[in-house]
Amino acid sequence: MPTGPVLSRVVRRAWWRVRDYAYVLHRQLDGLLHRGDAEVYLAPRQRVAPDVVLVPGVYESWQFLRPLAEALHRAGHVVHVLPGLGYNRKPVPAGAALLARHLAQHDLRDVVVVAHSKGGLIGKLAMLREDPQGRIRSMVAISTPFAGSVYARWVPLAAVRAFVPTDATLAALAAELDVNQRITSAFSRWDPHIPGGSRLDGAVNIELRTPGHFRVLLDDELERVVLDAVRGQEGR
Repeated sequence: MPTGPVLSRVVRRAWWRVRDYAYVLHRQLDGLLHRGDAEVYLAPRQRVAPDVVLVPGVYESWQFLRPLAEALHRAGHVVHVLPGLGYNRKPVPAGAALLARHLAQHDLRDVVVVAHSKGGLIGKLAMLREDPQGRIRSMVAISTPFAGSVYARWVPLAAVRAFVPTDATLAALAAELDVNQRITSAFSRWDPHIPGGSRLDGAVNIELRTPGHFRVLLDDELERVVLDAVRGQEGR
């Protein structure tokens, strides 16, 4: 039976999990109620470069990134979503190819990808293999399992088992280090889904105060980190 500091830590983390999944429920409901309103983010009042493309995580719609879409839109950036991605259940290579097609079809250049969780893997793979014209300038990856998650092996869903640390795509991405200098990896101080963390060698690594895998998307500091990275002002 846990006692003292151990019990306090267990209770605290249980509460963090509750709040994390409350955010998930809120965003899933928001996605059902507001399916077609991403167009507003394509027309900021005073447009500034660069354009931004949002890439959500597995079983997520772009709505999970709505707080950042709002902040970027207010700052004057055109914000794109990927309707064809749906709830992001396809393999990472398929997602990377879809991202590249969107960039080409809309002739987007010098863009910044802002991605959550699996979206960061999609973004990195697109930068490496799907972007010969260099349309992607950089990426902000939030809570991305660059080294996978040991928990993935226990989940009987193909979309989640892709995060097993021995997965071939993860291994191939981990071997590519040069592109990391164009990535900002922001992550929670405690992530229940990625016990190994989201630190990425050679990237700008920023630990945020808010605990959780999802609720970190509401972190005030994250908004500043994303805006600075999009403007090319992040420190190294």
